[in-house]
Amino acid sequence: MFALDTEHKTVSKETIYSVDVQFGDCDPAGIVFFPNFSRWMDAASHDYFIQCGLQPWREMDALPGCVGPPLLEFHTRFVTSATYGERLEIHTRVEEWRGKVFIQSHRIVRGETLICEGRATRALCVKQADGRLKAVPVPEFIRAACE
Repeated sequence: MFALDTEHKTVSKETIYSVDVQFGDCDPAGIVFFPNFSRWMDAASHDYFIQCGLQPWREMDALPGCVGPPLLEFHTRFVTSATYGERLEIHTRVEEWRGKVFIQSHRIVRGETLICEGRATRALCVKQADGRLKAVPVPEFIRAACE
């Protein structure tokens, strides 16, 4: 699936990551505890790149020392609740590339019903010889795999 980024005129692949909500994902009222949505969107973020045909970050020979894209900022808007026994789909795409940083959007749905939306800003990082992380420009081969 593809999504058009109208501001930057690029087409981004959109992937779907499925989650089966378990009893333990919910609060005593049977409603999914809100941090679980962040956990699932984080998993969908990493799964996105695998579905785009890229190696797991730490195995990426073309980018030595790669640890992946740590989260810099995250915003979520909740629309309705979900409960155990439901299957949710997380639709993920890259909304914008900004050199060392990119923005991913996530839409969590149950069938046609929007549950919540999230927007994550991440920086691609490598581990330096001294152990510190350093943000690096996203290589063209990663962007090409996602477009």
